[in-house]
Amino acid sequence: MKNRIDLLEKFQWLKRLIKMRSFQFLLTLPGMILFFLFLIAGVIGNPIGSQNIIVVIVWIFWWVLLISILVPFGGRFWCLMCPLPSVGEWLQRKAIVKVGKGKPLGLNKKWPVALRNIWIQNIGFLFMALFSALLVTRPIASVYVLGGMIVLAIAMSLIYEKRTFCMYLCPVGGFLGLYSMCGKLELRVKDPEVCRKHKEKECIRGSEKGYGCPWFQYPGTQKRNNYCGLCTECVKTCTMDNIAINVRPFASDDKIKDYAESWKAFIMLTLAMVYTVTLLGPDPMLKDWTNATFSGQWRGFITYALVVIFSALVLTPAIFGAFAWLAKFFSGNKEVSYEQVFIRYSFVLVPMGLLAWIAFSAPLVLINGAYIISVISDPFGWGWNLLGTKHFHWNPVIPQWVPYIQAAFLMYGLWVSIKKGYDVARQTFKNKREAIRSLIPITIMLVGIVIAFLSQYTN
Repeated sequence: MKNRIDLLEKFQWLKRLIKMRSFQFLLTLPGMILFFLFLIAGVIGNPIGSQNIIVVIVWIFWWVLLISILVPFGGRFWCLMCPLPSVGEWLQRKAIVKVGKGKPLGLNKKWPVALRNIWIQNIGFLFMALFSALLVTRPIASVYVLGGMIVLAIAMSLIYEKRTFCMYLCPVGGFLGLYSMCGKLELRVKDPEVCRKHKEKECIRGSEKGYGCPWFQYPGTQKRNNYCGLCTECVKTCTMDNIAINVRPFASDDKIKDYAESWKAFIMLTLAMVYTVTLLGPDPMLKDWTNATFSGQWRGFITYALVVIFSALVLTPAIFGAFAWLAKFFSGNKEVSYEQVFIRYSFVLVPMGLLAWIAFSAPLVLINGAYIISVISDPFGWGWNLLGTKHFHWNPVIPQWVPYIQAAFLMYGLWVSIKKGYDVARQTFKNKREAIRSLIPITIMLVGIVIAFLSQYTN
């Protein structure tokens, strides 16, 4: 394929490594050990967030690593190594590394057809985001959330087939799927015609070398990253050697499937602004409102929650909808429906949203990164000094440059979004002039988004 480099063809050692049954286990095990260490620290460690490893590593180090590196460069690579669903999957398969024999453990039910979308993930992530202040200040809150997710994942594996939890419930998986459209890594087939003629379809049915796709996908027709968890089972099972793992240009996927995916883009962009205002902004009242444990602030928190929910689910979509209507009106085309314009153009908020989140995350590591260095020597906040870095002083790194770094990310996001907006326009409108005219209001909207974020960064 154009502008692609197949890593499996270029690096044969990598193909041999991925074909090993233990490949995913070896990636998952270190994270699982750390995950349970974090849970223990959250329960018995120091209750102050900045002195407990579960808060510092998960909500500063892991978040910045995920949103700034793993997603832009690896797509859904995190799903390959995520420890949350692993215990449930091992129980379901009755095996950890080898291919399990016989019927899977549990009820093996199918997920209801009406719920086979990301609406539950949308609402779940929005609800969890409302309590962000608790998660970054109260270690026990992180224990409840992360521990609850692993319990839910195990329960889902014993009731429903394959990775139903990851596909339809995991709140992290929802935004990973959306933003993986921008990721530079993709799993595709080399030749769809080979898949069409091949009858055995081991990538779906499985074989003695691996399982059928746990994510309910068929590689032969896969054209987007959204719902491929990069588990590499199809690499192991494909007898035609027709699977490629490609490095590709940024934001190569540009087709939004339905309203659920559009609303995920609205929710994520809204939350990026909300977090910028509440967590990075100077207003102490807003900070109090976001934290429900402050005495007498429940009314403020409820106000905050209602505003966020309304903004994410109604206001942002309505504003975008108005610009989408203008895009259709400016095009002068009466054949393309408003629904098509709305859904297709909502993709421009994906690269814009991802870069806005990266811009938000920059000060987390540059300003608060010192906490990472000190907490690794004292993970429980008990006064240990295991690596000699316990007393590493808090010292912001180039704080005067942070707004400029954030602006650079936003401007890159603007450029990519306009460029991809043009691609979307040409796919939607056959006439080039119609396409360009339709892009004018969308471009104005994107510029307005960047100005709104910059106004916060330069306060």
